[in-house]
Amino acid sequence: MEARILQSSSCCFSSLNTAFSSGSVNRYRFSSIASSPKPLSISFPQRTRTTRAPFVLSMSKKDDGTDKNDDIKKDDDTESLTYKDSGVDIDAGTELVRRIAKMAPGIGGFGGLFPLGDSFLVAGTDGVGTKLKLAFETGIHDTIGIDLVAMSVNDIITSGAKPLFFLDYFATSRLDVDLAEKVIKGIVDGCGQSNCALLGGETAEMPDFYAEGEYDLSGFAVGIVKKEAVINGKNIVAGDVLIGLPSSGVHSNGFSLVRKVVARSGLSLKDELPGGSGTVGGALMEPTVIYVNQVLDFISKGGVKGLAHITGGGFTDNIPRVLPDGLGAVIHTDAWELPPLFKWIQQSGSIEDSEMRRTFNLGIGMVMVVTPEAASRILGEAENGDYVAYRIGEVIDGEGVTYQ
Repeated sequence: MEARILQSSSCCFSSLNTAFSSGSVNRYRFSSIASSPKPLSISFPQRTRTTRAPFVLSMSKKDDGTDKNDDIKKDDDTESLTYKDSGVDIDAGTELVRRIAKMAPGIGGFGGLFPLGDSFLVAGTDGVGTKLKLAFETGIHDTIGIDLVAMSVNDIITSGAKPLFFLDYFATSRLDVDLAEKVIKGIVDGCGQSNCALLGGETAEMPDFYAEGEYDLSGFAVGIVKKEAVINGKNIVAGDVLIGLPSSGVHSNGFSLVRKVVARSGLSLKDELPGGSGTVGGALMEPTVIYVNQVLDFISKGGVKGLAHITGGGFTDNIPRVLPDGLGAVIHTDAWELPPLFKWIQQSGSIEDSEMRRTFNLGIGMVMVVTPEAASRILGEAENGDYVAYRIGEVIDGEGVTYQ
């Protein structure tokens, strides 16, 4: 199998080196740097802290106190689905992070920071989870690569880092060149949206390891931020404002539960989404929003103190990751309209509010913690139609996330 060497006009490289292993192709580009700097230390200013909301209210309320999402209320006689029912145990994942942190203190932030001169290199890695199963079923392969890039670059920008480059890993039992080309096209598109170089990756052909026609993906992003500009949440105080940036849908988390919901609903992926536009499959396969340019622009204007990428763990687990000890957050659930896709997921799966909030992004894919002054500026620009943003809550004294 020939090596796939990626070219990019954004960088110049003086030499190419291709390494082969059994059944795989490494794809890298190397600069003329003779050796790498010796690591000094690794710094992770953030940590994982698992918290649960002390009380739960309905997803959103009208001014008169009635539920404006009455059409999605579950049937009390129907068993409520949970993420754990679908095979994903968030608490087990949190426990693993806790154990790893004993071996590598500081683990738990959205990205890992590595000191390099007056800057930090910020690295992140992720996949797209069982959203791949829907890609196989729908035949939509040309956008799943955008999801792959998004999951990593959206993590590293939470430290204020500008993405530099991305690498991918594509593994399959039997290489279908046309299908792989579609997947990698999505990766190229995602890197373009992120203004970063696709530096290379690996194509691994592993007979009998995956089902026929299926594949797996993972990705790795590296960015850079000046040490004095790193965002770590340390200066967040009570009274700071939470600004939410809209998602495009489920993004790339919670699909094990989503697939259970689809099976229970009786709808096929080709059926129209109730209350929405387009098909169920089309809505679920909508690619993850890449927030790089928008967030870096906000950061450049000042006042951004913390950022939480809302992925697995939803609001309940991700927002506390950026808050100092002794501080919590209150979320105003009527600050934005719950998108039809999430209404349908909750109704069809009879999913409790607390489970929805800990599994899905609910229409908000990135949360920024900003000063009140910055909030006024951001929301003012949003009112002018420059973009969409919501004031979804505030930082308060206490612990965890509460909902009102």
